[in-house]
Amino acid sequence: MKRKEFAHTVRAAGSILGSDDVLVIGSQAVHGSLDHLFAEAERSIEADISALYDKDGTKADLIDGSIGELSSFQETFGYYAQGVTPQTAILPSGWRKRLVPFDTPETKGVTAWCLELHDLWISKAVACRPKDSEFCRALLDRDLVDRKILATRLKQVRPLDSKIRANVGTMID
Repeated sequence: MKRKEFAHTVRAAGSILGSDDVLVIGSQAVHGSLDHLFAEAERSIEADISALYDKDGTKADLIDGSIGELSSFQETFGYYAQGVTPQTAILPSGWRKRLVPFDTPETKGVTAWCLELHDLWISKAVACRPKDSEFCRALLDRDLVDRKILATRLKQVRPLDSKIRANVGTMID
């Protein structure tokens, strides 16, 4: 997803939620930290967007139903928002304090609060789908994340299955 497409999706999500703030927890959160994306990040046609607080998932359902997969939004523009809740991602403690704002003229007053790159990397590594592993490798190969910070953040994820923790640790090394 290109920057302009991301901004459009953020603006649409904010409008649907009636909020000037949204949370981005998937790979498109890189827009908050990077001005220019790499191929593995631009490949996605979806942005995982949440309200900052959505315990019961009703706001995620609202996003999905309005601008989600197979919606007229996707049909028209070729990309979409996946409505999620903040609990969707497994993250290190303190992640909310490290959120990175994405606010451009194209978002028209809606700020996307994006996961910081190390928190995003941990979340993707824990999910461990092939596309997530590829994304994590791309961040490492481009020196966009620091292995020492990743190791510290991995320790801050509680609880986490020991096999998953060991696998993520191997990815860091």
